[in-house]
Amino acid sequence: MALLDFSNVWVEYGDKVVLEQVDLSIEAGSFVSIVGASGAGKSTFLRLALGQERPTRGSIWLDGEPLTPEPGPDRGVVFQRYSVFPHLSARDNVVFGLDCAGSPLLGRLTGARRRAAVAEAEEMLEAVGLGDAINVFPAQLSGGMQQRLAIAQALIKKPRILLLDEPFGALDPGSRLDMHELITRLWREHGLTIMMVTHDIKEAFKLGTRVLAFDKRRRDPQAPHRYGSTAVYDFPLDKKDAVIPDALTQMTAR
Repeated sequence: MALLDFSNVWVEYGDKVVLEQVDLSIEAGSFVSIVGASGAGKSTFLRLALGQERPTRGSIWLDGEPLTPEPGPDRGVVFQRYSVFPHLSARDNVVFGLDCAGSPLLGRLTGARRRAAVAEAEEMLEAVGLGDAINVFPAQLSGGMQQRLAIAQALIKKPRILLLDEPFGALDPGSRLDMHELITRLWREHGLTIMMVTHDIKEAFKLGTRVLAFDKRRRDPQAPHRYGSTAVYDFPLDKKDAVIPDALTQMTAR
């Protein structure tokens, strides 16, 4: 059984159709890259998986059960903009998720539970290469280091699915390559299922075990909002033989 199933999913805002007839299954342990032109509904698709958005029609299933329309600890998310708290140190940024889960009323653990949470956060920061920056505030970190911190925030809750929305788009080429190595290592070590939206087609094929391309199958020039996007290409990848189709390159360049 697939980990995540989308069955005839539509997303509509009034008379505007964003996604239509999305039928997909996401296998556990896969690394799914999601590409497409701007406005093709890629981020909307990711929000559906997160539970941040509810489909207008159709159904989404997680482990054979209906996906509740709210984010849960089994799904972590990292955005292009660094979702870190500027007033907290790197360590406290990562501990925050454990505080909220373990003490929902006070928002802060105490005693032995607090010490255990701090130790776990420091271990996670070490894993993402920030072991020497545990007491540093986000403003003192580079863009790549802030994105490492955001990944540590997401992974501290031990999610099964990690959702990445253009996570490396704002980074310089060197930092981007470092992040590719990091996310690949974490995917393997933690047994994650990753769904990543990217505009970089080469990045999609480099990192993914599967590439989904979203676009519209039908168009009306007089009313472009009447038809939505769906997965028009679905490429399972053999890393040794991955070739980027010309049609896909042209589509994502729009």
